[in-house]
Amino acid sequence: MTMTDTVPNASRRPRRDWHLLWTASAVSTIGDGAFLAVLPLLAASMTADPRLIAGVTAWGTLPWLLAALPAGALADRWDARRTMARFQVAQALLLGALAAATLTAVCGVAVLYAAAFAVGLAETMVKVSAQKLVPAVVGARDLERANGRQNATVFANRMFLGPPLGALLFSLAASLPLWWCASTFAVSAALAWRIRTPTTPGHRRTLRVEIGEGVRWLGSNRLLRTLSLLSGVANLANFMAMATFVLFARERLGVSDAAYGVVVALTGVGGVLGSLLSDRIVGTLGGRRTVTVTIFATPVAMIALGLFAQDVLTLTLLASVTSFCASLWNVASSSVRQRTVPAALMGRVSSVGLLLAWGTQPVGALLGGFVAGWWGWPRRG
Repeated sequence: MTMTDTVPNASRRPRRDWHLLWTASAVSTIGDGAFLAVLPLLAASMTADPRLIAGVTAWGTLPWLLAALPAGALADRWDARRTMARFQVAQALLLGALAAATLTAVCGVAVLYAAAFAVGLAETMVKVSAQKLVPAVVGARDLERANGRQNATVFANRMFLGPPLGALLFSLAASLPLWWCASTFAVSAALAWRIRTPTTPGHRRTLRVEIGEGVRWLGSNRLLRTLSLLSGVANLANFMAMATFVLFARERLGVSDAAYGVVVALTGVGGVLGSLLSDRIVGTLGGRRTVTVTIFATPVAMIALGLFAQDVLTLTLLASVTSFCASLWNVASSSVRQRTVPAALMGRVSSVGLLLAWGTQPVGALLGGFVAGWWGWPRRG
């Protein structure tokens, strides 16, 4: 049975639009995965300072801290289909410019920071718009299934396909994976443009008033507020580790540039499994028990990884536990939000939640870089 077979009373357009949205996400996340591997490799080829390398991740995630709230308000003003497509075109153009810059002497760490920030800024609009599109093209009873399948695609492409491909292309020429990323965003934009299910634009008032409505709504909902705050704490810790993961892999495990992409891919095994099983697990345990288990299991696995990972196999097993829990959390929390929040407020409430959940990422990345530098990295252990 397919996803579209389970949508009650679905017309051809919602079925078609769900496939377009899912495919667009699949294509763009391959580019995301390649970019995820290439940015730290580019930075590591320019400097061995963990603080500067972590800065790439910090600048790439900083837009979630600075621009998430206005992005949500703008997403509620505009049609989500067109917004998603236009900002993916912007991402394609930015990565094309970065690819061209790597062929010249002008590409340095500062250029990487600027490119990471600009691409991340466009990503805030893409992600918030996608949050509005999912419940628009999928029935409420199938949100867990849809989010699970989309999340599995994200993990598979962003972790399995994208990083090894990006690292392999990088080993041939630094600009090649960036051209590839640009092409994936362009194709994804074309697919998103073909979606026909509209999202109703809201009444335009001042951004301050519209943002305030989203903040107050989330603040009044205890469940969603708590989930968002817990996500923020979890992402703070996760990005402290991930910002210097390239140094951990290189110095402690001794992996090459090409092998680094494979290592990143293997860490996503649990994420794919968790996404595919999320509908069944959440249905069996319930949302509250599911998120409670992930809250305790994730930090335990992360601490064990730092203490005991001396080879790729151990790292993969422990990292898979964290990605498995992350996928369960994402599916459960996204489905609750999409089912609970009124459509007219979806962009703004989602952006407030994403600000709390993802706004801690640049802080965690910077902390991770400074802790690694204070600890004496890079060094061989």
